[in-house]
Amino acid sequence: MSDQGAGRFTALQPLPNVRAMRELDQAAVAAALPWPALMEALARMFRQGCDSPLRHRHLLGDDASLLLMPAWTAGGYTGVKIVHVNPANTSRRLPAVHAAYLLSSAVTGAPIALLDGGELTDRRTAATSVLAARHLARPDSRRLLVLGSGKVAGALAEAYASAFPLTEVMIWSRGQDNATALARKLAAHGLPARAVASPDPAGADIVACATLSTEPLLRGADLAPGTHLDLVGAFRAHMRESDGAAMARARLVVDTYAGALAEAGDVLRAIEEGAITRDHIAAELAEILRGEKTGRQDPEQITAFKSVGWAGEDLAAAMLAAGVTG
Repeated sequence: MSDQGAGRFTALQPLPNVRAMRELDQAAVAAALPWPALMEALARMFRQGCDSPLRHRHLLGDDASLLLMPAWTAGGYTGVKIVHVNPANTSRRLPAVHAAYLLSSAVTGAPIALLDGGELTDRRTAATSVLAARHLARPDSRRLLVLGSGKVAGALAEAYASAFPLTEVMIWSRGQDNATALARKLAAHGLPARAVASPDPAGADIVACATLSTEPLLRGADLAPGTHLDLVGAFRAHMRESDGAAMARARLVVDTYAGALAEAGDVLRAIEEGAITRDHIAAELAEILRGEKTGRQDPEQITAFKSVGWAGEDLAAAMLAAGVTG
């Protein structure tokens, strides 16, 4: 290469209109995703849709998993979330989930933002649950029971409190100390939270589950008329938080048909046991948000929302956090 050519190479400047990639840590992501705005962004994405193949899941051991979740809109933005799920981290006093999210331009491929994937996931998961609950739970629901004590459980409590007139938030966990700690944290933020010793749903209007359970915590026989179940935690086929009777008694809505029929243990195991059939799934969330199907049909109906996570939720949340539209 000539000296002149070398000089031209070293003098290159960034292309015009290509901005530097932003980095949003946990606090920045939380601040950029207030519940009302996040729910509206999610609703738009569910209504309009995006390209989002089922997540790639790779086993790293008996319990540990690597998840890759891509999504994109033509001529808009692309995003991919990289997630490590390791339930054994609880014994290490570490979160069970670690994640990062990269948002880029679908036109140029230029990276736009790198976001804390854990906070993004927690908030979009909780916001999607409450978005569904607006159509499935009774609007006067006042008593929330949360099963689980991790970050998603805390986000669920906060998100529900932003949309329903809660007078009581009950927290249950297999580790009573963990439930007490979460209840105290929520109470310090103004929520009427307390730890309870049992996952019994009696008296609860909404039961939100965010656990890694492989055996039912909720049984259909224990559900009172009008209860809404929000089943978040079981994201693999061998996991479940409810029994087949609970699925059979409920008007069942899923985040997406594809995800539920591939990974939702609550649904798949109920089908395997003969408690329900595929046709028992009343709708996916997008159909309800587009007005194509109905949610709750009467006050006494038991309803259930089963989510395993849709990559479009991450893309919508990342775009909102990064301040881009399209």
